[in-house]
Amino acid sequence: MAKIDSDGYVHIVGRQKDLIISGGLNIYPKEIESVLDEIPGVVESAVIGVPHPDFGEAVVAVVVAKEGFSIEGLRSSVGEKLARFKHPRHYEIVSDLPRNAMGKVQKAELRSRYANVLSSS
Repeated sequence: MAKIDSDGYVHIVGRQKDLIISGGLNIYPKEIESVLDEIPGVVESAVIGVPHPDFGEAVVAVVVAKEGFSIEGLRSSVGEKLARFKHPRHYEIVSDLPRNAMGKVQKAELRSRYANVLSSS
C-alpha cells in the first residue's frame, strides 16, 4: 500500500493484510513502527491489530528494547509524533520478535499471542 504526499512523492506505508481498522479509521503499522524505531533505546518493533470490543481493532506495539527501557518513554515519544488514534493501546517489551526462515517478523504469530491482551486489562 502507498500514499502520495503533497509534493507528489509516493511513500510505501505497508501491506494490506497488516492494515489495522480501528473505529473506522485506517492505521498503517509501518508508520507507527517507523516512529518507534527512531526512539533511542528501541532496537526494533512490530505493530499489530488485536480485537477490541468497541473499535473493532486496537493497536498493540511489540518492542525489542535495550535493558532498562521505559514504556513511558515510548508513550511520550509516540504522543508527540502521531495522531492520537494511532497511539498503541498496549505496549509489550520482549527480548526478540518471532521470525520465519527468511528472517521476516511473523505478525500472525504476534496477533495470536496478544489477541486477548486488551480483554485482560
